Amino acid sequence: MDQPNIEFVSDLRTVVGRLIKKLRKESATGRQLSLTERSVLFALQQQKEMLPSELAAIEKITNQSMSQILNNLFGLGYITRTASEVDKRKVLISLSAAGEKTILQVRSERDQWLANAIDKTCSPQEKEQLKQMITTLTKIVDFE
Repeated sequence: MDQPNIEFVSDLRTVVGRLIKKLRKESATGRQLSLTERSVLFALQQQKEMLPSELAAIEKITNQSMSQILNNLFGLGYITRTASEVDKRKVLISLSAAGEKTILQVRSERDQWLANAIDKTCSPQEKEQLKQMITTLTKIVDFE
């Protein structure tokens, strides 16, 4: 890859990373939870229910660390624990109604901030460019 492309790629990586960090900070609800706690809630929303060991593997942390995280989320009322029907020794973790509401609130706060930032900083033409870039960025994200 030639030098101008390397600089472009580096600039793109930097600005996307900064945007992600900014979005994480722009949710008062989300700031009350650790990054891993938020990630666990989002994983549960997608998968519906999971074993603690599966969540630990996804987050790349030990089962003991995941146990602490799940205990905190359970104490906050964001998750439920249900005995597995297949193996009663195992417990399935899922989102509670409060956990689902919290995720929706975090997303709403982030979306509101981003919509406001785009509205205040971008011209109509730049807004159209951003809309067109969604497809391109999705291709990059989906690349294996």
